[in-house]
Amino acid sequence: MASGQQWVLVEMVQAFYEAPAYHLILEGILILWIIRLLFSKTYKLQETNKLTEKEKEELIEEWQPDPLVPLVSKDHPSLSYDIVTGPPSHKIIINGKECINFASFNFLGLLDNDRVKQKALTSLKTYGVGTCGPRGFYGTFDVHLELESRLAKFMKTEEAIIYSYGFATIASAIPAYSKRGDIVFVDEAACFSIQKGLQASRSVIKYFKHNDMEDLDRLLKEQQLEDHKNPRKAKVTRRFIVVEGLYMNTADICPLPELVKMKYKYKVRIFLEESLSFGVLGEHGRGVTEHFGVNIDDIDLISANMENAIASIGGFCCGRSFVIDHQRLSGQGYCFSASLPPMLAAAAIEALDIMEEDPEIFTVLREKCTSVYHALQGTPGLKLVGVPLSPSLHLQLERSSGSRDTDQRTLRRIVDYCLEREVALTIARYLEKEERYLPPPTIRVLVTVEQTDEEIQKAVSCIKEAALAVIS
Repeated sequence: MASGQQWVLVEMVQAFYEAPAYHLILEGILILWIIRLLFSKTYKLQETNKLTEKEKEELIEEWQPDPLVPLVSKDHPSLSYDIVTGPPSHKIIINGKECINFASFNFLGLLDNDRVKQKALTSLKTYGVGTCGPRGFYGTFDVHLELESRLAKFMKTEEAIIYSYGFATIASAIPAYSKRGDIVFVDEAACFSIQKGLQASRSVIKYFKHNDMEDLDRLLKEQQLEDHKNPRKAKVTRRFIVVEGLYMNTADICPLPELVKMKYKYKVRIFLEESLSFGVLGEHGRGVTEHFGVNIDDIDLISANMENAIASIGGFCCGRSFVIDHQRLSGQGYCFSASLPPMLAAAAIEALDIMEEDPEIFTVLREKCTSVYHALQGTPGLKLVGVPLSPSLHLQLERSSGSRDTDQRTLRRIVDYCLEREVALTIARYLEKEERYLPPPTIRVLVTVEQTDEEIQKAVSCIKEAALAVIS
């Protein structure tokens, strides 16, 4: 036993002599550091002197809290409202003045339609005003199920689901499917409700340039390379493309056929937001899929609000049954908000009846959109933004002053000039500090089927006259 221990000691001494110098130096430093830690003195925290009551009171009086919200001047544009009296239909009364309405999203003129109002009134007498409960807690009425069935039939999909708030529709649908670790490719011009849905999903967001399919293809190729490097992670990562059919912020149409090709090439899912294109594009108003002749089954999820063409409230999603049913368990706006008031659901059903009975209404709308688009060309000092088929066009300053507030005030003077001459327009509003890509200030011009050729000509002449007077 003693000889064994002696042999081990000899080996240790021999190893010590054979070890490199840097190795010995490093071990020596570590040993010295350990010894220092073991024998160093512990230091007590300095005791703080207790304050007297008088000193406490003085500190409290001196303390000034930060404001809960940033200070905003009282003349901020968002704090000054134009007051509407009566229905915002073909003619609208603003601040006591009757004007031609180019400021409301009442594209098909159904907001003040007698049939729609009568249907809503009958439903009001039958069901009452609201529902006072989410869909899963005695908030599902027979009229809700009828509306969902009618929407699915109209869009030629297996199933539809309705929400009581248009903004919450896509904002709830995105996080119902896309979770942390999933990847979403989204157009940088996406509207604010899409942005909120992306934020709630906590997914990896990759923005591509607006309607730039080459930029999207580049991002998808980069992701494909990443997936090849880590196939195990790629198997559990879902990938989505989120676009708008007709963009709210730019008034142009997404290149859907190219997006569908990329979907199958790179194995991604497409979510299509159609709040502006539903009831507008396509021979029967079914949106951008009908406009391009794309099979609706190629789109994984379609969402739209019912607050524009249908002139009701709320929104809907439609698609395959297994996709839609998932939202009934995971769509936050569906699960936790009180359901759509029955009278508004009944009004939406009647609006669908009118759209199905009179498909010519969409031809009329397209003709008026094209007429307004061409008439607004060449407006002095203003650039027209959008496509001829869009019922929501933007007028942007050709030359910005460099100050967003100054540009907005200039556009507001044009709007006020037109308002004095009985033409109602509106400035596009944004939450400036929260927008991912803040659009420039614009005047929004909205087209409806009720506007006559004479009224369109009057509005266009008024806008050009106002631009000449204000900008020149």
